[in-house]
Amino acid sequence: MKVTFRLPLVILSMAALLAALWAGLIRLGWTVPAWQPGLAIAHGPLMVCGFLGTLISLERAVSLNHRLTYLVPLITGIGGVCLWAGISGGAPLITLGSLGLVTLFGLMLRRHLALHTGIMALGAALWLAGNLVWLSGRPLHQVSLWWAGFLILTIAGERLELSRILRPPRRVQQAFALIVILILAGLTASLWTYDVAMRVSGLGFLALAGWLLRYDIARRTVRQRGLTRYIAVCLLSGYFWLGAGGLLALIIGGAPAGVYYDAILHAWFLGFVFAMIFGHAPIIFPAILNRPIRYRPFFYLPLLLLHLSLLLRLPGDLTLWLPGRRWGGLLNAIVLLLFLFNIALSLRLPAVPPENT
Repeated sequence: MKVTFRLPLVILSMAALLAALWAGLIRLGWTVPAWQPGLAIAHGPLMVCGFLGTLISLERAVSLNHRLTYLVPLITGIGGVCLWAGISGGAPLITLGSLGLVTLFGLMLRRHLALHTGIMALGAALWLAGNLVWLSGRPLHQVSLWWAGFLILTIAGERLELSRILRPPRRVQQAFALIVILILAGLTASLWTYDVAMRVSGLGFLALAGWLLRYDIARRTVRQRGLTRYIAVCLLSGYFWLGAGGLLALIIGGAPAGVYYDAILHAWFLGFVFAMIFGHAPIIFPAILNRPIRYRPFFYLPLLLLHLSLLLRLPGDLTLWLPGRRWGGLLNAIVLLLFLFNIALSLRLPAVPPENT
C-alpha cells in the first residue's frame, strides 16, 4: 500500500487529537472558543476513539497490508470528524470501526495463534464492548473503564510479545493470564456496580503494572544507549502511572465525575498510554509512513515535561488545588504538541530503529 494512502488516515487521527486537546482545555475551565456546543463532552471519545482507535487500527492495517483493511481506520477517522464537527453519526461509525478492528485481529489470530495476539484481540473486543455500552446510552464514566481496558490490554499484549525473548516460565505467563481475568471481572462488574468495578479493575491494573515492571524486557534494554534506552525509559515510567492510577482507583472507587475521577483517568490515559506512545512512536510512525527517524537526546524533553505536568495536575486534583489542575492540564496539551513537532522534525533525517525494544 502506498504511503500516500496512509497519510490522510494519519491526518484524520491527528485532527482528532488536536480537537481533543482543545476540548480538554474547555473542560479545565480555560476561556477558549468552542465551535460546537458538544465539544467539551467529546474530549474523551475524541482522544480514545478518534485519535488512538484510528492510529491503532492503522497500525494493524499496515501489518496486514491489504487494501480493504484500511477501511477500518478510515471509518473510525470519519467518526472522529463527526465528533469534533458536531455531526451526528460519530458513535455508530466508531462502533463499526471497532468491529472492524476485532475482525483484523481475528485475521491475525488465524495467522499466528498465541497468548500475546489473543490479549491484543481481547483489547479490541473491549473497545467494541465499550462502544456498544456507549451506544446504549450509559454514562461516559462507565464507558471510559472499558476504553481503558482496550488501550491497556492492547499495549500489554504488545509488551508480552517482546517479553518472549526472555522466555518467562509458565507460572509467569499464568500470572499474566490471571491478572487479565481480574481486569475482565472488574470491567464486567461496571454494568451493575460502578464502585466495585473501579476498585477491582484498579487492582487488576495495579497488578499488571507490577508484572510489567518485573518481567518486561525494558528492564534490560534500559541499560543500552540511544533510542533503545529512550524507549525503555518511556515504558518503565509509564508503568509507574499505570500502577498509580490503579492504586487510586482501588482506594477512591467509583467517582463518576470530578477531580478524583480526573486524576484516575489521566494517570491511565495520559501518564501510561502517552508514555507508551512516546516510546513506540519512533518505531510506529516510520513503519506507517515508510520514513526513517533520527533519534536525538531532545526526545527526553517532552517525556520529562509530560511527567512534570502530571505531577502538577494530579496532586491538584487530589488536593482540590484547582490552579495546579488547570495549569497542569494546559502543560499536558503543550507537551503533546511539542512531542508531535519533535517526531515530525525527526522523520526528516535518517536512522534505523532498534530491534527488541
